[in-house]
Amino acid sequence: ERKRCDLDLIIAGSRDAIMMVEAGAKEIPEDMMLKALEEGHAAIREIVLEIEKMASAIGKPKTEVSTKSIDPAVRNEVESQVLAPLTEAMRIKDKIDNYAQVGHVYDSLIESIPEDDAERKSAVSHVFKELKEKVLRDEALERGQRLDGRRFDEVRDIWSEVSVLPRVHGSAVFTRGETQALVTATLGTRDDQQKIESVDGESYKRFMLHYNFPPFSVGEVKFMRGPGRREIGHGNLAERSLAPMVPTEDTFPYTVRVVSDILESNGSSSMATVCGGTLALMDAGVPLARPVAGIAMGLILDEESGRHAVLSDIAGAEDHYGDMDFKVAGTSDGITALQMDIKVSGITTEIMKEALAQARSGRLHILEKMNATIASPRESISTHAPRIITIQIPVDKIRDVIGPGGKTIRGIVSQTGVKVDVEDDGRVNVASTDETSAQKAISIIEELTASPELNKSYLGKVQRITDFGAFVEILPGIDGLLHVSEIAHYRVNDVRKELNEGDQVMVKVINVDPSGKVRLSRKALLPGGEDSDDGNKGPEGDRPKGSSRPAGRGGSGNRPRSSRSQNSTR
Repeated sequence: ERKRCDLDLIIAGSRDAIMMVEAGAKEIPEDMMLKALEEGHAAIREIVLEIEKMASAIGKPKTEVSTKSIDPAVRNEVESQVLAPLTEAMRIKDKIDNYAQVGHVYDSLIESIPEDDAERKSAVSHVFKELKEKVLRDEALERGQRLDGRRFDEVRDIWSEVSVLPRVHGSAVFTRGETQALVTATLGTRDDQQKIESVDGESYKRFMLHYNFPPFSVGEVKFMRGPGRREIGHGNLAERSLAPMVPTEDTFPYTVRVVSDILESNGSSSMATVCGGTLALMDAGVPLARPVAGIAMGLILDEESGRHAVLSDIAGAEDHYGDMDFKVAGTSDGITALQMDIKVSGITTEIMKEALAQARSGRLHILEKMNATIASPRESISTHAPRIITIQIPVDKIRDVIGPGGKTIRGIVSQTGVKVDVEDDGRVNVASTDETSAQKAISIIEELTASPELNKSYLGKVQRITDFGAFVEILPGIDGLLHVSEIAHYRVNDVRKELNEGDQVMVKVINVDPSGKVRLSRKALLPGGEDSDDGNKGPEGDRPKGSSRPAGRGGSGNRPRSSRSQNSTR
C-alpha cells in the first residue's frame, strides 16, 4: 500500500499538537497535505488516550527533573553588559563576520570573570546563549523583521549554473545566500543498480542520491570518514524529493546516481541539494516529469501570547534558535517531500496552513530562478554517457540471445564491447558509448531473434542436400526446405549438380506453416521468375552444362523417396 499510494506520511505528536512529520508524496496539493495531517493527528489523540489509560492503571508517578537555577542578579548583569553589542553582532549578514563578532563579544564577557570562578563562568555562558535566542525573537516579534534585514517571506539571492564540470554526465552549482551545493549526475546501466538485501529479500535501486557534508563547508577541520547521521538523513530527504519525478525504467532505461557536495553551508543544504539535483539531472538529459525545488521554513512562536512569525529560507541563528525546522520540496503542481521538527509544545493547524502556503510561494520563486538557468532537460545525453538502445524481442527468443551457459551473449559483448541486459519480458538494453558498436550488437541480436517473413528474400547457406531438395539456413538456427521443384525453371534431375553444401544462394520464403516449417524458392528469383529482374541475368539462371532439357511434366527424373520426412528445421 505504501508503494502504491500517492502519500506516505509519518506523524508524531501529543494530545494537543503535532511534533514531527516525515512525508514522501507524488505532487500532493497543500490542502490535501493539511487534511492528511489533521486526520493523522486525530488518530494520534486516540493512541495517546490509550497510553494515558495504561499509565493511570499502572499508577507509577512521573520522575521530577529539577532544573539548574541561575541567580537573577547574574542574569541582569550579563544582559545589561552584552545585549546591545550582541544584537549588533547578530545583525551582521556575512556568516563568518557574524560568528567572529559574536565570539568576540562572548570572549570579552568571559575575560571579565576570574579564572578560578568556574561556576560563574558556566552560569554566564548559559545566560549568553539565552540572550542570543532573545535577540532573534525580539527582532521578529517586536521589530517585525529578521536579523539579516529580510522580510519574513523573502528568499536569499539565488545563483546557479549548469555544465560546470566538462567530463561528467551532468553537473550544476546551486547557490542560495551562503549555502552552495556542487551536484553531479551520472548515468549507468542496469549492472550499476544498487543491490539491497533486507528481511523482505533482495531488491535493486536504480535512482540513488548521495549527500556529502565536508567539514570545510562550515569552516571546520575534521577527519572525513564514512557518512554520518546528517549525511544519511539529508541525502534520504533529497532523494525522496526527486524520486517521484524520475522517469520509469521503461521510458529511460538508465541507472541514475546524483552526488551532492556541499561547498558552503548556512541554512538548509538539503534543500539546496534538491535544487542542484534537479539542475544536474536536466543537464544530464534525464527527462524529469517536472523540476523540483525545496525550501526550509522556520517559526518564531510566543506560546503565551500566541504571536508568531513564519520565516522562509531560514539561515544561521534562525535555524539554531527557531521553534520549527520545516522543509518542503515539490514541483509547481504539488509537494513531493516534507520534513518537520518542532521544538515547542506543538503548533496549530492555522500555523501549519500558513507555513505551507508561504512555502509554496517560496518554492515557486526558486523554480522560476532555476528555469532561467535551464528550462527543460537536454534533448540528448552527454557524449561521455553510455547510449542505451532498447529493442523488444519475443520472449521465446531470449534463450537464443543468451545461449547455452551465456555463451552467445558473452560472444556479443566480446565482439562489440557493449553491455547487453535481457529482461524477462523480452526487452533488451544495449549500452555503449560508441554508436557503431551498439548498432553492430543490435544487428547480431536481431539476426539471432529474427523470424522468417513470407515473400522476403534471404541470402542463405546450403546446409544439407537430399534427393528431394536442399535445406538452406536463411537465419541463424533457422533452415528452410528448398524443394527440387523450386531450384530452377527446368526439371532438376540431380540436386547435387545444381548445389553444393556450403554454397550461398538467394532464396525467397514462399510458405511458413503454423508449425514453423519454412518452404523456399530459388527459381522465383531467377530470370523469368515472378520476383526476378530480367535485366540482371546471372549464372544461376542458366542450366548446368551437359544437362538435358526437361521433357515436361511427365518426363523422367528421380522423385524423392516418400519415406524421407521433409523437416524445415534442423
